Amino acid sequence: MKYLVVLIGIIGLVSLVSFRQNNEKHSSLITEKRVLAETQNHDGKKLMETHCYLCHGTKAPENEGRIAPPMVAIKARYIDKEGFNKAEFIKYVTTFVKNPTEKTALLRGAVKKHGLMPKQAFPKGSVEKIAAFMFDYQIEEPEWFKSHWESHGNENWIQSGEKYTEITTKKNDSEIGLEYALETKKVLGKNLMETIQKKGTLEALAFCNVQAMPLTDSMSVHYNAKIKRVSDKNRNPNNKANAEELKYIAQFKQQMATNQEIKPIALEKGNKIQFYYPIETNTMCLQCHGTPDKIKPEVSAKTLQLYPKDLAVGYKENEVRGIWSITFDKK
Repeated sequence: MKYLVVLIGIIGLVSLVSFRQNNEKHSSLITEKRVLAETQNHDGKKLMETHCYLCHGTKAPENEGRIAPPMVAIKARYIDKEGFNKAEFIKYVTTFVKNPTEKTALLRGAVKKHGLMPKQAFPKGSVEKIAAFMFDYQIEEPEWFKSHWESHGNENWIQSGEKYTEITTKKNDSEIGLEYALETKKVLGKNLMETIQKKGTLEALAFCNVQAMPLTDSMSVHYNAKIKRVSDKNRNPNNKANAEELKYIAQFKQQMATNQEIKPIALEKGNKIQFYYPIETNTMCLQCHGTPDKIKPEVSAKTLQLYPKDLAVGYKENEVRGIWSITFDKK
């Protein structure tokens, strides 16, 4: 009897240890899956902030300085109001972004107010990741949006999705350079698009002539970096690319032409980082930088008046028009 009790005790102990090990393994597997999912969704969030917030940002007021609806408006309309499931939402967003038209836009008030989104290229798979993130998680809302949305017949609106917990990681040199480039692009793009919408293309030309360099320089001061936009076909002589910059312009052009994934380039040079990233064309750019049939005669005349040696024309959609060339201290 004594031996039987001992045997039962040993079996129980082994079972308990085995249960704990299996439970720990199961918990570890769940944690690994959760971290993987969060990392994938972090990619979607990061891509949204990188590629969408130039126009669809959350900081601008409702009626001043805004050039497009916030991303949450797209989510509220298609998911919370229309009831699109995840697959439907991803399909619709990717289809619309590939070829934006007034007929396929459901946010007709936004199109009337801000104009139709320009056709442009995004890295392969990025739009799908952005849409998936928007569906699964709550995204940032401007302070004014809830009351605005509810005033249009959407009472007691609550954004769908889980709350997202940010995974904080230290930025590498490429990510730092990309932040500098995209934030500068955001400042220039916001002012340029606002001028086009309110005053037209001719005034936008004048804006670029007078304000583009000072605004870029102000961002250089802000980040304690040297930020330049350069091209092999420059408009302003001060934006002419040097030999090394020409090399990377050619590299990015080759990658674009063969549909390769384009990644930023960060080179260590002593205690400095030299960063390069392409500037790509979209339909809006072609008003001033397109082929002769895309540029109005009065715009061409004004361009040559401001830039007698202009080379920055003849582009089509989704081409490399130049690069960001940014130098900053190694962190």
